[in-house]
Amino acid sequence: MTTAPLAVALMGPTASGKTAAALEIARHIPCEIISVDSALIYREMDIGTAKPNAAELASVPHHLIDILDPTAAYSAMQFRQDAIRLALDIRARGKLPLLVGGTMLYFKVLRDGLDDLPEADPAVRARLDEEAARVGVPAQHARLATLDPVTAARLKPNDSQRIQRALEIIELTGQPMSALLTQKPAEDLPFALLPLALEPSERSVLHQRIALRFDQMLDGDALLNEVRQLRARGDLHLGLPSMRCVGYRQAWEYLDGAYDYAEMRERGIIATRQLAKRQITWLRAMPERIVIDCNAADATQRVLAQVREALAVAGAG
Repeated sequence: MTTAPLAVALMGPTASGKTAAALEIARHIPCEIISVDSALIYREMDIGTAKPNAAELASVPHHLIDILDPTAAYSAMQFRQDAIRLALDIRARGKLPLLVGGTMLYFKVLRDGLDDLPEADPAVRARLDEEAARVGVPAQHARLATLDPVTAARLKPNDSQRIQRALEIIELTGQPMSALLTQKPAEDLPFALLPLALEPSERSVLHQRIALRFDQMLDGDALLNEVRQLRARGDLHLGLPSMRCVGYRQAWEYLDGAYDYAEMRERGIIATRQLAKRQITWLRAMPERIVIDCNAADATQRVLAQVREALAVAGAG
């Protein structure tokens, strides 16, 4: 194992085959996997997050999976700190840090660092939650559009978490978030990051995979039973980041009687496609990435070849 400070970022939209590619790398190269997924951090959420199964988790060390209760929050700043610490620990054990996932904000923050924005204020958050319950999130979006039109333009009218964060920043600083976001130089990482992106050459093939995987989650009522168990706890609700995860929201609303089974399935698939589209948009803003067609029959072998080549170059250097 080379001692060169190399880490691999294996990115891609949902259902692009990241887990299979990561496990293929692990079969050939001593490594440990750091999950880059804002849903896999939660315990008791296995089916809807497509969490690696017990055999896969046992085959290679995994990190940042099942670390929080679904009531908890986890920030991009926390991820960056945890990922750097874990990557250095993995390197110290003579292994390759393999960062795998589809939460593109985490990858961006890891690479570029964080803008100087204020920490969350519980009192302001509580007031904004009360306002949302009273007037609705679209009304908050309309208010944001008058205060910070640049930020409002890039947010959907029902994106409660980001809308309220933008309003919170205005209340705490007196300035719009768009004015505070700066093009800061990338903070130095203590390792070189090889960015590999599994992306579809044909979007329709990815859509077929998404539909198939969602149907597999629904098979035998697996996802619905998981959400029933989460609801039975009594301390979870759709306002939490965990319950806003794709699939969980649609299943929760179905169990509330908001629509029938067929519509729940359709909404879940559409929401997952929209997620994949956003992930691909994030990826295309990373010109330095190495793109590998996730539709190719040998996609996992291509990923492995890129990693081997990078390790050889790092070792030679």
